[in-house]
Amino acid sequence: MTTTTATVDTWEMTMAHRFYRREFAVLPAIIRAAPAGDRARARLVGDHLGMVTSALHHHHEAEDDLLWPLMLERVGPDAATVHRMESQHAHLAGLLARLEELNTRWRAEAGAGVRDELADVLAQASAVLDEHLSDEENDLLPLVPGNITVREWDAVMERARQDSGKALGMRRSLVMFGGMLEEAPEAERRRMLAEVPAPVRLVWRVYGRRLHERSRDAVRRG
Repeated sequence: MTTTTATVDTWEMTMAHRFYRREFAVLPAIIRAAPAGDRARARLVGDHLGMVTSALHHHHEAEDDLLWPLMLERVGPDAATVHRMESQHAHLAGLLARLEELNTRWRAEAGAGVRDELADVLAQASAVLDEHLSDEENDLLPLVPGNITVREWDAVMERARQDSGKALGMRRSLVMFGGMLEEAPEAERRRMLAEVPAPVRLVWRVYGRRLHERSRDAVRRG
């Protein structure tokens, strides 16, 4: 049965997608540029990659557990779109597991071989992720209004935020928050800041913004 949800707005999902696309796209070249044997550089960049892949894992788990089952109950002939999302998630899960294995080795060894393999697998994952996010935005998200309630949608987003926050901790969560705001249009930036709790806004303004900028610059500038 279709559930009337004309007010569901998927803006935060597409904002998160923008962050994942950018980080997966820029990191292969950053990793390849790291000098062989430079363990400090490997740890710094590898920790950033680990933050991104961990957050993406929790983002996908929230969809797998809370969104896809409801969509399959309600979208009728469009169920094939949901099954495509599930299949793409399974493919990406395999790539993320491989990235975690290679990233762990690179952070420990900083060897040229594992560095280059990590960059290659990450570039492959970036292409797969970009295709998946485009399919999700073009084919799946338009099905959400009218099939998912505001409460159900908010539960998906809150699950992703909470699980990611627990996995990352406060410091890396602030870095990621800044990464999401980085290329957001001004209206989205204002909306995102308005919707977080007041204590989080205060921490962001006093400490988080500078933390994000330092982390971003350290990863990208070498």
